[in-house]
Amino acid sequence: MDNLTHSLVGALLGQMGLKTKTGLAMPTLIIAANLPDIDAVAVLLGGHQHLAMRRGLTHGPIAMVLLPIVLWAAMLAWDKWRPSDKRLPVHKGWLLALAYIGTISHPALDWLNSYGVRLLEPFSSKWFYGDSIFIIDVWIWAALIAGVWMSRRREKRASQNWQRPAIMAFTALCGYIFANGMITGQAESGARNLVVARYDATASMPEPLVVANPVPVAFWQRDIVWRDGQDYGSGRYSLGAGATLSGDVRPHNMGQGAAKSIVADNNSDAAAYLFWSRMPVLEQNPKEITVRDQRFTDPRVGDRFTLRISELKP
Repeated sequence: MDNLTHSLVGALLGQMGLKTKTGLAMPTLIIAANLPDIDAVAVLLGGHQHLAMRRGLTHGPIAMVLLPIVLWAAMLAWDKWRPSDKRLPVHKGWLLALAYIGTISHPALDWLNSYGVRLLEPFSSKWFYGDSIFIIDVWIWAALIAGVWMSRRREKRASQNWQRPAIMAFTALCGYIFANGMITGQAESGARNLVVARYDATASMPEPLVVANPVPVAFWQRDIVWRDGQDYGSGRYSLGAGATLSGDVRPHNMGQGAAKSIVADNNSDAAAYLFWSRMPVLEQNPKEITVRDQRFTDPRVGDRFTLRISELKP
């Protein structure tokens, strides 16, 4: 998810009452909720190397153990360097617990979209995908902002149960995530049946990969992308109307070992792209080889997720 969402989740957790447990609770929760994204420095490598490094080691189990401890030590050092009688005393145990809560919330949210996260790195490089929430969800923003703002407003007025708006927002958020998971499940099931129906009843075909990609704003809709051993296509799903498939079906050219070898052996940038890509599609002409990922073909983001071999150094 985007870092505004992560930050707001940290703030919401604090407004649910966790910030009363210790001094420096709110900054700890907010920083911790963003901490695994320290791997963003990988973009400095240029090319597509960052795709293979993002959402990996700093989102895995070792990081979930060590990053909160590092943050906890930093916050204790800050408290010692800049003590203040305007905040609650720091409770070391609670401060560490909040560092863990905030940090763990990060990969839990990242798992929800179709970009993917390697939750077991470095023990396994397997990607996990929730395919339920668009990476920037305005409805989640609205719920988080409303929960934090209303809770803070009640708190400033010294109202009882000032945590209630934040708790209600958190409950609504959990319900929204669950509902979107159900929508994705229905979309993928319906689209998979349509894809399988394309096959000859006597043909032995592998189970197609079907992804119901969340779209901006319209949480009740999904962009369908699918592929089998040879072809790929797209479609659309809308809650109530069901799934439909486009008639445009093309070969993805990634079923041939030679095609994949041409890309992967070109250089480390290409290998990094293929390691990240979930649904690669290869196009080749006399001048260049182009690889795209079916999940990210929107012109607004497509160039960031397109590999052109002719532009790479051998």
